[in-house]
Amino acid sequence: MTETRFDPSKADGRWQRAWDEAGTFTADSNSEKPKSYVLEMFPYPSGRIHMGHVRNYTMGDVLARYKTMRGHEVLHPMGWDAFGMPAENAAMEKKVHPGDWTRANIEAMKAQLKRIGFALDWTREFATCDPEYYGHEQALFLDMYAAGLVYRRQSEVNWDPVDMTVLANEQVIDGKGWRSGAEVEKRKLDQWFLKITDFADELLEGLGDLDDWPEKVRVMQENWIGKSQGLEFAFDLSDRTRLPVYTTRPDTIFGASFCAVAADHPLAQRVAEDDAAAAAFIEECKRGGTTAAELETAEKKGYLTPVTARHPFTGDAMPVFIANFVLMDYGTGAVMGVPGHDQRDFEFATKYDLPIRRVVAADVADADAPLSDEAEPGDGVIVNSDFLDGKPVEEAKADVIARAEDEGWGKGTTVWRLRDWGVSRQRYWGTPIPFIHCETCGIVPVPKDQLPVTLPEDVDFEKPGNPLERHPTWKHVDCPECGSAARRETDTLDTFTNSSWYFLRFASQPADKPFDAAEIAKWLPVEHYIGGIEHAILHLLYARFWTRALARIGKLEVTEPFAHLFTQGMVTHETYAAGDGSWLSPDEVRKDGADWVRIEDGAPVTAGRVVKMSKSKKNVVDPDRIIDEYGADAVRWFMLSDSPPERDLPWSEAGIEGCWRFVQRLWRLFGAYDRDAGGEDKPLARKTHQTIAAVAEDIEALSFNKAVARLYELTGATEKAPASADKSAAIRALVKMVSPMMPHLAEEGWAEIGEEGLVAEAQWPEVDPALLVEDEVTIAIQHRGKLRDTITAPKGAPKEDLEALALASEKVQRSLDGAEVRKVIVVPDRLVNIVT
Repeated sequence: MTETRFDPSKADGRWQRAWDEAGTFTADSNSEKPKSYVLEMFPYPSGRIHMGHVRNYTMGDVLARYKTMRGHEVLHPMGWDAFGMPAENAAMEKKVHPGDWTRANIEAMKAQLKRIGFALDWTREFATCDPEYYGHEQALFLDMYAAGLVYRRQSEVNWDPVDMTVLANEQVIDGKGWRSGAEVEKRKLDQWFLKITDFADELLEGLGDLDDWPEKVRVMQENWIGKSQGLEFAFDLSDRTRLPVYTTRPDTIFGASFCAVAADHPLAQRVAEDDAAAAAFIEECKRGGTTAAELETAEKKGYLTPVTARHPFTGDAMPVFIANFVLMDYGTGAVMGVPGHDQRDFEFATKYDLPIRRVVAADVADADAPLSDEAEPGDGVIVNSDFLDGKPVEEAKADVIARAEDEGWGKGTTVWRLRDWGVSRQRYWGTPIPFIHCETCGIVPVPKDQLPVTLPEDVDFEKPGNPLERHPTWKHVDCPECGSAARRETDTLDTFTNSSWYFLRFASQPADKPFDAAEIAKWLPVEHYIGGIEHAILHLLYARFWTRALARIGKLEVTEPFAHLFTQGMVTHETYAAGDGSWLSPDEVRKDGADWVRIEDGAPVTAGRVVKMSKSKKNVVDPDRIIDEYGADAVRWFMLSDSPPERDLPWSEAGIEGCWRFVQRLWRLFGAYDRDAGGEDKPLARKTHQTIAAVAEDIEALSFNKAVARLYELTGATEKAPASADKSAAIRALVKMVSPMMPHLAEEGWAEIGEEGLVAEAQWPEVDPALLVEDEVTIAIQHRGKLRDTITAPKGAPKEDLEALALASEKVQRSLDGAEVRKVIVVPDRLVNIVT
């Protein structure tokens, strides 16, 4: 061997260039090979890749390379989820154009990804901010509009008066804008919506067929879709109006002691017209939380209206409140309060001294048992409820619904938590919504031959708000139908639309349309889709919706985009805090005995919890620095070792150094390859073929850490073995098996052992089935409860043979020391126990 150590600074770049020149990872849609589409969720171009990216893409890369070696035509593309607020924030803070900032970041991150040697088809690369991409997205949006799946209506939104934009619920923190800190207002704005609710049943039922998705993700989507069956009815109010409500627990109706309406409910608005205190309370509610999760944890507050509601069974008059925990967007915007069996209602009733009645108990005998200091939502039988007493919950639900329908005051119905998807954003850096507003013709779609509607380049961010709205010329256009002066829609699409179909464009990229259905059919569904659990609901649900919507309007045949979903764990690191509480990066601290100190001045440092790497806590490790020091393959190997891939992976310098040492061990072992070596080593041959089979199974199951462990074992066994033809065969197999994980080292080793071509294009090593079967076993020999020796014997050897072999052992004879053997217990293929 010409080099005693593997040098990644030379090898990595050399083999990356070789793969590029050979077009090794360019997918051929016309190939006759079986197709395999491997995809990791594409990144936002923030400027730097992080270790979470490295782990995610390494897992997908191993699959892609392995599938290639198993004879598949593999599509493994990369692109950029490039629209969104961070670019606009950079424009405001750094005085740069969002496009310039984004494209510079793409170039930097692409160079980083290439350094790690990922087997990516860069010929299919695109960014969602490319007009070629979002122009096709506009065409799909118009197709959905023509099919009745897109509409515009007035909707209440969270409005930031400083940034002058709509905020998602998640961007409102304690009633203030996440960026400006301004008090958020509720406003009615015309917004564009996608009819995802038309697909609620399909999306829910489809989860049942996704056997290769994590159960927790399916449950999260099921809860988000939120199908529930219950009773829809209306309370008669004292002001001679009616209050529609919906309840999933009609069985608890005798426990109702109040009603509550949302702050923007028509009843609340009527009360506020003549009641200044009610109007002030409504304004206070509007400044509060906006998400269901926030409202669950916030203090429950209410305002008592002069109106009462009549109970449909007892006739009792119940108070009606305006309450801060009721959302107009859920159900009817009004609720029936049953404090005994709903924690939210319990907290409210306790605060306002309202009756709390038990109407569900474990047994009829517990009807008078007092409630504890919280609600009891569980099942059981109905009590204190007239004609329902003693009935199980489900039977009682059916009885109440039946009586309501018979008497004409209510009906059983199914409702969904899922709401239509509001896609309007008052942003510049997004896909322009392709419609024109004409005073004569109304809303007019942009003709497809005028697509893409591109973003203007000459925008400024000196003032808050949407630059498209105040652009001097861009929004002014002639109506395509009547020719009169009109204006463009200035809202842009939610960036989730960009990621709802990108996997289709990767598979098919014609110039004249978004994709070709026949090409899509070759690749879809994605065989392996890998990404973080944080995308379990919105991105994955929207992607499923877009795919089904496009199938419904005849654009596709496939309905589910991702056959197998894998959610990988995060990369974590210890946190470090200086004396003033400020965070320090791992590069700023060092260990001094048992303590941590700051390198700069030796000041004591507090080591904190091991948490997800994040810029805010500065517990990040720069991939470039690690690659400079250890090479790409050591980093890749670390990402696959130790932790199961679905669990978090703690980063450690000791861990990456251990991986580096293993790289060198393999390199030295490759140097022991002797093509002309003779002789057999049957145990090593068996170990080799068992490892080939097991590693293949592990990779296909995404159990990368198990595959790594097996390769460590085979490496150790091969290092110890004397030269033989079987040792050389083991080395050759190792080169191939580590190729998906440590591709640069494998290519260097492939060349070193004298093989032609690229190992990335070689076939996965063949397995000899005969060598998978163990024909010898190791038998433990015990005497006086202790292990005295082990023997190797043919599998299935007779008991008398094993007894004879055990007694012939010198170690056993020393232990016996002349004692009489009274009994020999033989457990076939496992144990010989000698009793004296």
